[in-house]
Amino acid sequence: MSQILKITNKLTLAQKKFFAEVIGTFIVVVCASGSVVFDAKAGGILGIPFMALVPFVGVAVSVYLFGKISMAHFNPAVTIGYLITKHLPRNLLAVYIGAEIIGALLASVFVKLVIGTEANLGANAPNYIFPLPLIFGIEILASALLMVVIYAVVLTKGLKDFSGIAIGGIVGLDIYFFGLISGASMNPARSFAPAVLSGSIGDLWLYLSAPFIGTMLVAMICRHKFSNR
Repeated sequence: MSQILKITNKLTLAQKKFFAEVIGTFIVVVCASGSVVFDAKAGGILGIPFMALVPFVGVAVSVYLFGKISMAHFNPAVTIGYLITKHLPRNLLAVYIGAEIIGALLASVFVKLVIGTEANLGANAPNYIFPLPLIFGIEILASALLMVVIYAVVLTKGLKDFSGIAIGGIVGLDIYFFGLISGASMNPARSFAPAVLSGSIGDLWLYLSAPFIGTMLVAMICRHKFSNR
């Protein structure tokens, strides 16, 4: 009986994490891609400050809502980073990645039905005025900076309750400074859903590679720091 209860508790915890990641990713992707669609509908007058501010708010709110349940990944690249530093058990990897993809797809459906279809549902797009190596490097850098801040929050056990502001802040700053170069996705799920649903998949390879490289590099550098704690 005790063994059954243990299994039930584990399943319940996994389910809580799953739904937290679905809902959190949904909020993050609606804010990130929806702000792009809103700006396109407004003829571009809202600009990059608006497209940076809205995701900042969405990420911050989601971190405060679900951080204690799932550690607030909402991003497959972050999930892989956490896996490397052993903050995520291997048996939950599929739960997290699946939840993030589902949440992102639901978000893009919501954006399509409620906000609009402009700008390819808010899909990320690099600026090819800049050379491709620079674009790729900037996307790696933006993702790495996100992972650095996330680990800073973990190391300080919540950064004195400023965790959401810190993580949301780096997302907003990355978008503000790098969005006009690489698109500043930092999040493969955020890029995947609108690109697939809009059919604009030409640049998807960038966002399915560079964010993982950025977060994995930081995770490999930091894993000894966590293993010694």
